[in-house]
Amino acid sequence: MLALRLLSKGALSGAALALCALAACTRVPDNPVAPPAPVAEAVDPRLPSITVSGDETGAGAWNWQPPRRELTTQDIPAAKRDAASALAQNRLYAEAGDAIPLYMALKALAPEDRQVAEGLKKSLRALLKQGDAALRDAGDDADALSRAGEIGAVARALAPDDPTVAAYLTQVDSADQLWRLNAEGERLLRNGQIGKAGEAALAPFREVLRLQPGQARALQGLAASESAMIRRAEDAAASSDFDAASHWLALAAEVRGSSSTIPAPTVEDARRRVGAIRDARIAALRERGLGDLTSLRGLRTARVLLAEVLRIAEPGDAVAADFRTRIDLATHYGLFRPGQAFTDAMAAGGRAPEMVVVPHGGFRMGASETELGSVESEKPAHYVRFDRGFAMSRQAVTVGEFRRFVQATRYRPRATRRGHSVVYDERSGNFARHSGVDWQSDYAGARAADSLPVLHVSVRDAEAYAQWLSAQTGRGYRLPSEAEFEYALRAGTQGRYPWGSDGVPTARFGNLTGGNDVSPSGRHWNNAFVSYGDGYWGPAPGGSYLPNAFGLYDLGSNVSEWVSDCWHASYRRAPADGASWFNPGCRSRVVRGGSWASSPTQARAAWRSASDSDMTSARVGFRVVRGI
Repeated sequence: MLALRLLSKGALSGAALALCALAACTRVPDNPVAPPAPVAEAVDPRLPSITVSGDETGAGAWNWQPPRRELTTQDIPAAKRDAASALAQNRLYAEAGDAIPLYMALKALAPEDRQVAEGLKKSLRALLKQGDAALRDAGDDADALSRAGEIGAVARALAPDDPTVAAYLTQVDSADQLWRLNAEGERLLRNGQIGKAGEAALAPFREVLRLQPGQARALQGLAASESAMIRRAEDAAASSDFDAASHWLALAAEVRGSSSTIPAPTVEDARRRVGAIRDARIAALRERGLGDLTSLRGLRTARVLLAEVLRIAEPGDAVAADFRTRIDLATHYGLFRPGQAFTDAMAAGGRAPEMVVVPHGGFRMGASETELGSVESEKPAHYVRFDRGFAMSRQAVTVGEFRRFVQATRYRPRATRRGHSVVYDERSGNFARHSGVDWQSDYAGARAADSLPVLHVSVRDAEAYAQWLSAQTGRGYRLPSEAEFEYALRAGTQGRYPWGSDGVPTARFGNLTGGNDVSPSGRHWNNAFVSYGDGYWGPAPGGSYLPNAFGLYDLGSNVSEWVSDCWHASYRRAPADGASWFNPGCRSRVVRGGSWASSPTQARAAWRSASDSDMTSARVGFRVVRGI
């Protein structure tokens, strides 16, 4: 073991401290006035004396003095043999009996001795070879760097002017500088001092790689920096701070990009892990939000959760989009979807009429000021919006469906009690009152098929049927409001007629007064759509023509229909939300939509008519709606 003599103003730092662990080190004061006084009693004269100046740790700061070896001219032959033997054994400088101290002592006695000179050259080559070996490991081995610095001090003492020694000393200084930079980067990483942009810990390692491309320890430092950033990203993701996670992943992706010799990055794996955390979080929020979308409280909770999902989700996230859609659907349609068809079970067995979900939205209701054929009762045109969809029966209620109601309840409709209704008289070509006509009769007073829309019913008869359906199904059935009827009739169009503004209905639109229609006795309509024919004189079975854009049949054709509103002479102060405009006790009610016997003017989308609540006719039926 080497004895240590430390003459220092303070503790050594960095690699210097490591060097002093292996060799006898002293540190002299900065800018000394005189060399420190020897302390003979503390130093073994057979050991080398090595000092490091100031705060430096590079090879240029180290000084080495060979251990003293007292020789006389008589000792030269034996000393030569001992020196050669030490050199052969690669014992170079640690003790007085090693090759370099012996050759230096011999040179002092015999400066012209060629054998001694050759021994010094061989010793220097062997020494630098050991130094090169130490430098190869000096990047991440403190002991190797210490040996390299010590060897540099010995080499400078041995051959201060030799170019190979100067080159070696430069390499030692460079290795020391790289060590300091790597150590600083590692210290910052240990202390978590990455910096918001990662520059704090990365800068020392990048400087090392600038000085020595591919340096293994610096590359490991970059990899450690990348791992630290990935940990930051995953910690942020665990806290649902995905903006921060993306920030750290972006920085991690840039760490290794500056060198093509670095192994493939692991950032993509980290992205997948963070993405999985994000996806799991979004899925959990969605599942919580979908738990109760049928109540107002559940909807409020779901919207709060949706806001969190949209905060953390990436643009275009399919789960987030589905969650938003589900909330929108629940807000506007409950458990249904627009266009969905369904039937409700009835307590007495069987199913209620088929219903279709009408989409929520808005439209301009009524006739414009310049619409041809319009009247003041259809004005002013006004905007109506439905914030929630509703379900409407796909077609008008049929004779067979109304029959079930009458048989189940023993209800006596108005025409039955009164004993007459208005029918079409084929002989005169006019509408007239006939006795013995009621809901079981067709447009001419004959017995009606169950597939035909029910006629000869008053608005109160229609409301009684809807109340029965509500009791049978537990759902809220009713007549449509005027606004609901016109909204469903237009189905997204805004023309003069339900099919648009063209003066002729589109093919197979519905059952209207067409110039090509012929009655059983060969009659034609005096006021009809030119060049249009539908194949029927009188109502057709429901669903005989094409449905409209909402999937509803015969709206605006076949039969006119009762709605729930009371009659008002104009739309001033009409509800803007599509609700029924109803005054309790009113007797004058509203009929909407063209029929098989309506003039072209009455087939307009905005057409409306006032009728007594007890009126029954061969042209008027009804359909129902229910809330969803």
